[in-house]
Amino acid sequence: MRGASGGTSETDVAEGFDGVASEAAGRYAQAVFDLAKETKALEAVERDFAKFSAAWAESADLRATARSPLIDPDTKAKALVAVAAKLGLSDLGQKTVGTIAKNRRAAELLAIAATYRKLVLRERGARQIEIISAKPLADAEKTAIVDALSKKLGAKVEAETSVDESLIGGFVVRAGSRQFDASVKSKLDALRLALKSA
Repeated sequence: MRGASGGTSETDVAEGFDGVASEAAGRYAQAVFDLAKETKALEAVERDFAKFSAAWAESADLRATARSPLIDPDTKAKALVAVAAKLGLSDLGQKTVGTIAKNRRAAELLAIAATYRKLVLRERGARQIEIISAKPLADAEKTAIVDALSKKLGAKVEAETSVDESLIGGFVVRAGSRQFDASVKSKLDALRLALKSA
């Protein structure tokens, strides 16, 4: 992952979801995608999943409810649909959450959402990347990184950003199984390694 040259390096990294994305999660995402495309609701459902994923990240109660094997699937579906309605999800988004919960796949909602997003990006001819920076990026910085990655990858790129202060400075970009590391932490690690082997 870390290059000793001090420049940007890349390596294969595992793509992670909250939980493991199963084949079933992929099938659900594809089914939702097909229905959303047919009803011209691709972007609406994409927004729905984004809202639900944000709530998932913020609420331990939501995660616990979705993952609990002790809650009856119908009860769980009603609870999650109520959350979806409160979040302002579309009718199709609410039905999707309810159906997934009734079919005992609520714990995989985030994996389904992530896979759905990939399908939408592929439909648009775009690739999703994640930019992790030591501090929040200004719009101009994000645009510059996205433009550079678009050229490097030869494809339109859409980015999600997050902050990891342990990077000290700079940023890391994850694009599928590839990682580009231009963080200060990476350069310090490379320097330590070079000094150890000197």
